[in-house]
Amino acid sequence: MGTNGNGRRGGAKQLDVRRPMEEGECMSLNDESPELDFVYDDCDSQANEIAELYSYTEHPEFQFNVKAFEDIMEEFNFPPSWQRLTNQQQRSVVMKLLDHLDVAVTEIRMRAMRCILYLAQGCWAEMQSDTEQAHWARINIMTLYEMGTFSAFVELLNLEIVRSNAAVASRKLAESLADSTNLRVILSVLYLITEHMRTEKDNPNSEYIHLFKTFKEEIGTPFGEELLPVKLLGMVTQLCVGTTPHFPMKKVLLLLWKILLVYLGGSKEIKERKAKLREKYGLPPVTEDTLEVIKGMRSSSPPPSAADMIENQNPGQRKLKENERALRRQTFIKQTSLDESDEQIFTDKEETGNGSEDYSMEFQSMSNEGMQNMNQNCPDYMYIKRFDSPPPPPPLPRCLPWRSKVRQKDIDMFLDNVRIKFVGYSLPGDRQTIAGLPQPIHEGIEILKKHMYTSLAEVQAEREIEIARSPLTRGEKEVEETEAEVLYRAMLSNLPQYMIALLKILLAATPTSTAKTYSMNIMADVLPEEMPMTVLQSLKLGIDVNRHKEIIVKAVTAILLLLLKHFKLNHVYQFEFMSQHLVFANCMPLVVKFFNQNILSYIGAKNTIPIFDFPACVIGEQPELTKECLEIGDSPVPYSWRNVFSCINLLRILNKLTKWKNARIMMLVVVKSSPILKRTLKVRHALMQFYVLKLLKMQTKYLGRQWRKTNMKTISAIYSKVRHRLNDDWAFGNEIDARPWDFQDEECALKVSVDRFNQRRYGTDYLESELSPVDTDINSVLDVNVELDEEFKSNYELWLDQEVYNNEINWDVLLSA
Repeated sequence: MGTNGNGRRGGAKQLDVRRPMEEGECMSLNDESPELDFVYDDCDSQANEIAELYSYTEHPEFQFNVKAFEDIMEEFNFPPSWQRLTNQQQRSVVMKLLDHLDVAVTEIRMRAMRCILYLAQGCWAEMQSDTEQAHWARINIMTLYEMGTFSAFVELLNLEIVRSNAAVASRKLAESLADSTNLRVILSVLYLITEHMRTEKDNPNSEYIHLFKTFKEEIGTPFGEELLPVKLLGMVTQLCVGTTPHFPMKKVLLLLWKILLVYLGGSKEIKERKAKLREKYGLPPVTEDTLEVIKGMRSSSPPPSAADMIENQNPGQRKLKENERALRRQTFIKQTSLDESDEQIFTDKEETGNGSEDYSMEFQSMSNEGMQNMNQNCPDYMYIKRFDSPPPPPPLPRCLPWRSKVRQKDIDMFLDNVRIKFVGYSLPGDRQTIAGLPQPIHEGIEILKKHMYTSLAEVQAEREIEIARSPLTRGEKEVEETEAEVLYRAMLSNLPQYMIALLKILLAATPTSTAKTYSMNIMADVLPEEMPMTVLQSLKLGIDVNRHKEIIVKAVTAILLLLLKHFKLNHVYQFEFMSQHLVFANCMPLVVKFFNQNILSYIGAKNTIPIFDFPACVIGEQPELTKECLEIGDSPVPYSWRNVFSCINLLRILNKLTKWKNARIMMLVVVKSSPILKRTLKVRHALMQFYVLKLLKMQTKYLGRQWRKTNMKTISAIYSKVRHRLNDDWAFGNEIDARPWDFQDEECALKVSVDRFNQRRYGTDYLESELSPVDTDINSVLDVNVELDEEFKSNYELWLDQEVYNNEINWDVLLSA
């Protein structure tokens, strides 16, 4: 299946991180942090994305779909073979199935829903291969959508939500797979249609491209009273409140993610729209694409642990350590698990270390001949490298990968400083006058202007300042109705609740969370009615639960990142509004907590059973559940695609929340994120390391001189991989005067600007409250009818005693005022 870590076809057997290592198995530590060939994209391949929709505990229900199809075909007097029917007969069957969806009898409606799901799954019982099943799934889904299946199932989703709310009082405490059967069938059909439409978008020569355009318009039109993404976000909120604990949250989140990806667009659409907006505002085009530049970078070797640095500082103990290592190499001590190895070997205490770093490879495998001579039964061995003979470092690049930038704000600040220093006066707002300044300063200003970069956010913020200063003359004429604008307007009233709900689910799915840290049940669509009775069934369920959590983390992070990117492009204050509520909901400590784990183990986790993935679990003869079948088809790729994808998404979210926000950067410092982020550098992937280094660069000037002294290799990596901002003092040795009250003022000013923007553009009484004349006529004021609430009416006599009879009022002064 490609480089996703979830493939189901052959390959070299890999050591399984799902279980403890057994006798006869060894682990080579040079595989602990391999160079990852992971390619970041909007999502994984279509086959893997569809396979992740189904839990392993749902497998028996696939047969229910076939049974429903056979019964209905017999009722319609057709042979139970979809391939044998003509196109006209297939359309006739679909029309009859859609009619059955309107029947009031639940059993008939459910049978028709399962039959449609079977068609959307590609009629797998008649197929001989994955390719054949995917071909028919595409044809069937396009036929289903063309005949109105999507809108019909959205109506069924509305019906199920209403029924769930009505039946909330009768729900039992323990939710299981059986409680969400109807919802799972509905959401599966909606997801399959959405996923196939998403892939059709990338094929401009497709004969179904007109259906994709119709589909995008349909999901941008309200179904009833609200948009489909808003409806799905409402389901997420209801689960977190506790009113509907049986909602299949994984399927809801996956459908929401793919709906947003189709409606708003992915990275390609964002890049194109950004280029158009910059051209519209008269800004030069962007010449550097982050993902493209990173592809040309090499990842750095991981930093050493605190134990290694302490050893380098104590030469007297090094001899003893070397003897111990030699003995260890001879006896080949075996690990009990990868987790234990990582916790013991990679304990990181950079905050207290005083030694210098070594970015050379920490681990080195022995030669194949030596290993074969010493033990024929064990292919890989643990071998800890001697640090007194590092390999030669790779050659340095000839130039920095990024073009330096500077903001107009930085140039203004530089001009003010040099004018006061050399001339003794300041000209606020004057960016041209340089009289009296030395020639080197003139050259410096020219260099700054040459590297000046103006972002869309700065243009939009400046425009908002002009509108606030002159609302009548500089007011906004009309707002472009983009997809992001429509979605933001629909989400605005409940956006804080949506952000809290998504973060609660992310917390519940985080590997470092325990049952005590969350109160919601996100396992309703994975736990069976009857608990497993054998060890193998328990192992399968454990893998399924871990896989379920990983997919939820993947979906939530992708949703948050997608919304942040599109809102920032549409208007910076929409992005800031969402960012503020993420910060208020403790998103930043949550992300730091997520990375405070054995990140190498999480990246390399193989919580998947390839032969149980769809459609391999239903095509061909299925083997019995044995210990060996859990490893059949394991991919040789040493990482899990979805886990690397989730980690990069979380790092990008953290970068977007903290960029140019001093108060939030200080929050990262307060929660001691630097050692946690530095441990994340052990993952050998250039893009992931790039975002980690950006986060460390922000904090460097707040971490103190001692941290910089003991982490010079990290600072060197930042210098060589992260873009430089001219006049940025991130690596200076002088201690800055941290003034937290100034930072809080920045946050408060930003909140005021965002609230003013929301009130102006989306509020109904903005002009009346801000610009309408005040009524000063006492007769007209007293003539206004005032609605009094029941509480005031019941306490009216008490109000008279306190506010009228016992209060001295100078009526002459009051009337004259």
